[in-house]
Amino acid sequence: MAKIPSAAIAAGGLLGGYGVARWTKKRPLGGVVLAAAGAAAAKQWRQRAGGPAAGALTAAYVAGFAGSHPLAKKVGAWPAVVGVAGVVALASWAVADRNG
Repeated sequence: MAKIPSAAIAAGGLLGGYGVARWTKKRPLGGVVLAAAGAAAAKQWRQRAGGPAAGALTAAYVAGFAGSHPLAKKVGAWPAVVGVAGVVALASWAVADRNG
């Protein structure tokens, strides 16, 4: 069975975490989605690119989540989340998925 690319998992975690939090009105539930996807992506990053790269991509994932909040005040919530998800997915693809 083919693995889901880590780029898709990371982007899905950011988008899904926000969507779940927004639609259920339960932010902790969105956090569970965000954390579960982040852990799954980090596992693949470590396997495919090594520990230092996994650490950097995990930091980018967390920074994307945190950075989407102030960005949302300027461009709106969904555009901010889509933007950071795209950046994190691109970084993940470039570092861990491209050669896999």
